[in-house]
Amino acid sequence: MATPRFLERALFFCGLLAAGREELAAGADALEREFGPARCGSPVWRFDNTDYYLDELGPQPVRAFLAWEGEVDTTDLARRKLLTNAMEIDLAARFGGPLTRPVNLDPGYLTLAKVVLASAKNYAHRIHLRDGIFAEVTLQYRGGALRTLPWTFPDYGSGRYDRFFLELRQTLA
Repeated sequence: MATPRFLERALFFCGLLAAGREELAAGADALEREFGPARCGSPVWRFDNTDYYLDELGPQPVRAFLAWEGEVDTTDLARRKLLTNAMEIDLAARFGGPLTRPVNLDPGYLTLAKVVLASAKNYAHRIHLRDGIFAEVTLQYRGGALRTLPWTFPDYGSGRYDRFFLELRQTLA
């Protein structure tokens, strides 16, 4: 029988995808109220890799990431996703208007080997955690770089976010 040796060292982060900078700031405020002050944030990028979220976020969404200090228990990812789903509902009610989801919050964690995202959508490469929440390895760290997988979202696969994740990874090394 195999004996578990350790829990993987991991840092919590959250991707924010928002209709604009005002919605992005509101999402960041909601996250920091729940999880405490972020230790670092990424630049803000235009989200222009796909129009998948057009109906939810409008024509000019923006993307950013926040990360928190201290290692986290990876088994807590589902609870964090359920919390961010509730935050999204509150933010949608706050902003109202024609957009159904003006802020999209995607919690995840980073280890020395990978970037993992939580999702409420099942698919063949996702593993059910609990309560309808799934996890997927979105990027792998191999050969000194972040590597995509066949299902990696186009924006994560573009390399645009690599610097943020690699700098965050350095704090675990």
